[in-house]
Formats: sequence, C-alpha cells, structure tokens
Amino acid sequence: MENTRMYADSVTAVPSPAPLPTDDPAPPGPAPTSAAAARSRRRLLWHLGEMALAMVAGMLLLGPLWELAGTALGIGGTLARPEAAALVMATNMTVGMTVVMRYRAHRWLAVGEMAAAMYVPFLLLLVPFRAGLIGADAMVLGGHLLMIPAMVLVALRHRHETSAPVRRHPAVVALAHRWPTGLALLMTVDMWVDPSVLSPWTMLVLPGGYLLIGAVRGTLGGPGVLATQLAGLAGWVAVTLAAVVAGGRTAAWLVALGWLAHAGWDLAHHRGGRVVPRGYTEFCMVLDVALAAVMVLAILTTDG
Repeated sequence: MENTRMYADSVTAVPSPAPLPTDDPAPPGPAPTSAAAARSRRRLLWHLGEMALAMVAGMLLLGPLWELAGTALGIGGTLARPEAAALVMATNMTVGMTVVMRYRAHRWLAVGEMAAAMYVPFLLLLVPFRAGLIGADAMVLGGHLLMIPAMVLVALRHRHETSAPVRRHPAVVALAHRWPTGLALLMTVDMWVDPSVLSPWTMLVLPGGYLLIGAVRGTLGGPGVLATQLAGLAGWVAVTLAAVVAGGRTAAWLVALGWLAHAGWDLAHHRGGRVVPRGYTEFCMVLDVALAAVMVLAILTTDG
C-alpha cells in the first residue's frame, strides 16, 4: 500500500464549522458567569502578588551586590545619588520580575511592558526632581505609587494571552519548587555582610506566627494542638525574659540558640503537616537556621 503523508497545511485548509480560538479573541456568546469572573480576578491578583514578591526578591538579592560592586569600582557615591539609586532599584525589581514571568511562560512582549512599568514612573519623576520641584523622597515614593497602576494595566492587557512555549531544565523546576527556601536565604543575604545579634524580643515572633496563622486557618482545634502551641509560646517567652535579664554575651547566645531551636519546631510541624502550611514551615526553618548562624558568627567575631 502506498504511504500517504498528511501535512499541516492540508489540515488547516479544511473548513471549520466554528471559528478557531485564534480567529476572535472575544467570540460572541453568553456572558461569563460570576464564578468565572471570580476565578479571573483571583488569577490576576495571584499574578500581581507574584510580581510583588519577585520584585522584593530582586531587591534583596541584587541590592548588596550593587553595594559591593560600587565599593570595588569606586563608584559608591555615584550609585548613592537619588536618581541613580532609583534606577538601580528599578533594575533590581525588573530582574526579579523577569525571572518569574519567564518561568510562568509569559511572552517577551508582556515582560518588556512590565519592565517599562518599573522604569517609566521613575524616569518621569526625574524631570521635576532635577528641576528642584520635588525632593528625593517624593521621587522615590511617587515612583512606587505610579508603578502600581502601571503594573495593573499591563497585567490586564495580557490577561487573556496564551502562554509562550518554554522548556525548563529539571534543575530549574526543582529550584522553583523550593521557593520558600530561596526566599528565606534572600532575606538574610545582607546580614552576612554585617553580622549582628537580634533583639531578644524578636523570639516572640517565632511562636506568635504559628498561633496567628493557626487561628486564621482554623487549625488549632485538633487534639492537643492549641495546648502544644501555648506550651511553645511559654517556652520562648521564658527564653526571651532570661535573655533580657542576663544581657551581654549570655543574652546573645540565648537569642541565637532560641532561633536555632525553633528550626526543630519547624521541622516537626513540617513532617506533621498541621497548624501552618508546609511552605511556611520550610521558609521559617531555613530562615531560623540562617539567622542563628549569622548571630553565632557575630558572637564569635566580637570581642567578649
């Protein structure tokens, strides 16, 4: 039997009884239901939330690198000028945003427009700043305020676009799944440059976070759950008060060990999967260990 080949052109030449999805981005039909509209709003808000986190991550990660580069190249003073600092901040946010948007398979046009939403507000306000009409604080604050509606407009413009084909390396996928760990490490990058010991009162945040999240999620009602959380609160309150009373190097060690001990608390909750989401326990555990390590380094490098 003779082999017959089928080409894509021959398939697309066949008349279709209905318009293709790409023929009309908004085909006529019944109005979307309230549930569909609610899902669309949630997707939009989720996208904007991801952008905000990506921008913060970009600033946390790249900010210290700019400082080190400025010092090494002797341009620290130039980078500290308000107009340069604003553009550096926009660059840091754009880098973080670009990484997340490309991972989410957004097309380059949308990425470019979102990058413009980072830069254009600051560029517009540079004119009145250089003219002496507004101060540096007003320029930075105004740039951030104008950035919000600009981001929303870009997100609304591209909300119905199909995803771009993106091939992700398995290592990239694995790292993306560990985003709580990455976020926790990013939050401690600048602390390694200038290690210090946190105030003893910061330890109260450790059990307080579990109680607050558990109350909001309604996960404190299980057998012994609330009693366990209150016991943890009592334990860290005791360590906090002991550190406040002791003062000095003893207090520093108590604070460092208190944060490190909470990493074990996180590990137990991560395995049990109760009270708080697993992503939170992963984030909290890595943050606790990193901060404890920074504080131990600060203690060991400080004269007694």
